[in-house]
Formats: sequence, structure tokens, C-alpha cells
Amino acid sequence: MKWWMRLPLYTQIAIGGLVGIVLGLLLGENVKYIEPFGTLFIQLLKMLIIPLVITSILAGMLKMKDAKMVGKIGGGFLLYLVISSLFATTIGVIVALFMQPGKGIESILNHGETVESEGFSFLDHFLAMVPTNIFESLANMEMLQIIIFTVFIGLTMLSLGEEKTATVTKFINEGANIMLKLTSFVIQLAPYGILALLAGLVGQFGSDMLGAVLKFVIADYIALFIVAMLVYPLMLKLTTGLNPIQFYKNIYPSMLFAFTTSTSSATIPVSLQVTKKNLGISERTAGFTVPFGATANMDGFAVAIGIISVFAANLYGIQITFGMILQFVLLGLILSIGAAGVRGAGVVMSIVLLETLGMPLTLIPILAAIWPVIDMGHTTLNITGDLTGTAIVAKKTDDLDEAVFYEANKEKITATTSQEIF
Repeated sequence: MKWWMRLPLYTQIAIGGLVGIVLGLLLGENVKYIEPFGTLFIQLLKMLIIPLVITSILAGMLKMKDAKMVGKIGGGFLLYLVISSLFATTIGVIVALFMQPGKGIESILNHGETVESEGFSFLDHFLAMVPTNIFESLANMEMLQIIIFTVFIGLTMLSLGEEKTATVTKFINEGANIMLKLTSFVIQLAPYGILALLAGLVGQFGSDMLGAVLKFVIADYIALFIVAMLVYPLMLKLTTGLNPIQFYKNIYPSMLFAFTTSTSSATIPVSLQVTKKNLGISERTAGFTVPFGATANMDGFAVAIGIISVFAANLYGIQITFGMILQFVLLGLILSIGAAGVRGAGVVMSIVLLETLGMPLTLIPILAAIWPVIDMGHTTLNITGDLTGTAIVAKKTDDLDEAVFYEANKEKITATTSQEIF
């Protein structure tokens, strides 16, 4: 089994998914004997949700320090993150509404769980976001209320300053590290859990799901392409006047590294080199925005939230209302900024999404199986968004050398990729 342990996790997940599909087709109803292993995996993931969400959101917010320290750089970059995440989620929802992944096989995943579509009342939705008893919200896993409460705590801690909250800040950061490590341990079980879950789904529903999954992946990449090729260039051009084509020529080493590794955090050293040598941005700006963006800017996941929300609603036969669309976009903003920067965290946050929307979790094994395929595009968009925001903030604060930006020719970029960046 040494060869198996040497395989990357995403390869193990892909193999586990394929084996699960084959077993489901071969065993049919007899897959019920291995389904409990998949159920155990889901329960372990649900165990992580609340502490992971609370610690990761707080840790991300506390990296902002305070307004005096962050100043224009932090405020401008945070505003950019909010706007870009809103655009990313909205485009994900629009593309999904246009392509309708999962449509035509409604309720195929609804194992007797009640999921009802309700009429929209802005006042009711707004009031329902605010918890009256946070302990009751924690016990009932009312995720939107928990997230709102966590954001309030983060804002309060920022207003008090680091000196008055040093002990709690240390506890939160250490707690976040513990939860990220625990999440990585649980995710190691993903190949086996996904094998059992997919075997159960395919054994019960056959191949009807495969076409819907392909449509989901295509919709996801179309939305990613629109954000990368339309939203970011427009934001860059309208706010800075910089040439978007030159910008993409300059940052392609980071994009390539992100696509091949599917890890935002591992791309930080590459992006720091690219901002300095190819974009002409000093460490004053990039030293803050690049690491913070790798933690807080998850536009790729924001796109996925829009796609997943519509996909799940179609599969469970839920009528999509205007109120639900607004909730999709709001969750895309909050969950993408609070998403943990570890491999597999997207699957965990997808559970948070479905729990918040009141939908069953039977879609999770399918998302987990295809996540390695779409995560490459998500990470690439995340890094592209980080560098776009860095360029916008640097230009606004006179920290971008246009001579370096426009002199970053092909030879210079090629030299940076193999030796200095990697």
C-alpha cells in the first residue's frame, strides 16, 4: 500500500470516486452494507463545521488589525474583496440559472427530508439572521445566525484593539490552527468516505446523476472564465487605467502555479515575487494584501456557492425565489471571505451552505468527488483576484511603478518562473 500513500490526496479521491461508481453499478441495492462508512465520514465533517467556521472567520478578520494600522491599504483591499465576492457569487448564480444543472431530475436526492420553498419577506429574512440566543443557535446549527454573531464579535475585537484582546486573539489564532489541522486529518479519509457515499448513490439512482454533474462542472468553469476575463479586467481598467492584457502577461506565473497546486497559501511566495518584479509593487502593499488575500479572498469558492445553491435547489425540487437568490449572494459573500485556506475546506464549507439553506446533505459526496476538478479553477481565480486587488490598491496609494509594470516582458517573466519564483 506504499504506492497508495504516496499518491496526492486529489488522486486518491478521484480513484475512490471511480471505484465507488463502479461498485454502485455492480452491487446495486447491496451497497447498503458499505454505506455506513460514508455516513460516518459525513458526521465527521459536520463535527468540524461550527468550530472551523467561527475560528477561521475570526482569524481572518483579526488579520486586519485596526483601522489606524491598516489605513488606506487595508480598507481599500477589504472593499475590493467585498465587491469582487459579490460579483463572483452573482455571476455564479446567473450562469447556473441559465444552464440549470440538476434540472429534470428533481427530488432524486431527497431521502424523505422536508425541504420547502417559502415566500420572500425581506423583513423576516433580515430578522431571522440575528440570533436571540447564540447557544440555541449553536445547538440547532443555525449557521447564518452563528456567522452573523461571529462577525459581530470580530468587529468588536477590532474596535477594542489588539492590546485589549491579546489573550483572546492568541486563543482564536491557535484554535484556528487546531481546527485546520483537524480538518486536514478528516479530509485524509475522503477517498474512502466518498467511495462509500458514491457507491450508495449510484446503486440507488444509476447514471442519472452523471449528466447533471457534467453540466455543473461546465457551468462552474464558464462562471470562473467570465469573472477572470470580464470582471477583473473591467475593475482594473476603470479604477487604475492599467492595461489588463499586460497585467495578465505579468501575473501568469502565479496563475500557472495556482492551477497546478490548487493551493492559495502555497502560491504566496510566487505572488510576492510577481508583484515586486513584474508589477512594480513594493512590500508595503503586497506584504499585506497577498497573504491576507490568500486567506480571505475566495472568489472561486464564491462562484461555486452560486452554482451549488442553484444545483442543489434543482436536485431537491425547490422553487428558486427572489429571496433565495438574495440569500445565495449573501452567503457567497460571507462564506467565501470566511473559507479556510486548506485543501478540502470547500467541501466542508459546502456543508455549511446546505445546512444554512436548510437542504439535505446527500449532495456532499458528489461535490467532494468533483471538487479536485473544479478546485484548480477556483484557486487560479482566487490568486488572480488577489493580484488584481493588490494592483488596484497599490495604484491608488502610489505604490505601483508603471515602468516596471510595462517593462515586464516575456523574457523577464520566463526567468522569474523557474528560478526565482519556484
